[in-house]
Amino acid sequence: MPELVFFSGTMDCGKSTLALQIGHNRSARGLQGVIFTRDDRAGEGKLSSRLGLVTEAVEAGEGMDLYAYLVDQLSKGGKADYVIVDEAQFLAPEQIDQLARIVDDLELDVFAFGITTDFRTKLFPGSQRLIELADRIEQLQVEALCWCGARATHNARTVDGVMVVEGEQVVVGDVNRPAEEVGYEVLCRRHHRRHMTSAATRAGALSPDVLPVNHA
Repeated sequence: MPELVFFSGTMDCGKSTLALQIGHNRSARGLQGVIFTRDDRAGEGKLSSRLGLVTEAVEAGEGMDLYAYLVDQLSKGGKADYVIVDEAQFLAPEQIDQLARIVDDLELDVFAFGITTDFRTKLFPGSQRLIELADRIEQLQVEALCWCGARATHNARTVDGVMVVEGEQVVVGDVNRPAEEVGYEVLCRRHHRRHMTSAATRAGALSPDVLPVNHA
């Protein structure tokens, strides 16, 4: 039976790499897929991995009806055996409903990839709807690591190298950006709560044995 599968994890855990691998494996068997993405780091209409791999994709812009797009392509003689959606957290809840309809009405597997929570530890609306509707949720097994070596569970946003917890939910950026740019870093919960990024740790002299008192 076709499924809506949500592959989730923090930034830097290999989601886009797995999306590209799934597409490669199926295309090697003669299957054709449609790839949607939204706000990829490589630019519009691209699905890219931090390993340097990139492929063309359909930009799933705001207001786009993904189900109608598939129906239109099929009615024109196109072929689709499966659907891949990267950066699925950026989709609107109604677009996630459209993915579920692709599975149920067109009987196609849909593989959605995305991070679950934003830099404030709040659920993205698209991810929340995927959790509500997905037939299966897969936590990626490649663990991203906090600077301390612990498993990273949270995404931190930095501006001028300083962690911020306020601002728009969606601001496109990436890990390992220059300090003066909007960037992101994956942290364990402990250090996300303390706003302790790798840069802050290098700059400060706070002993790990001293508990901070200025953050909840």
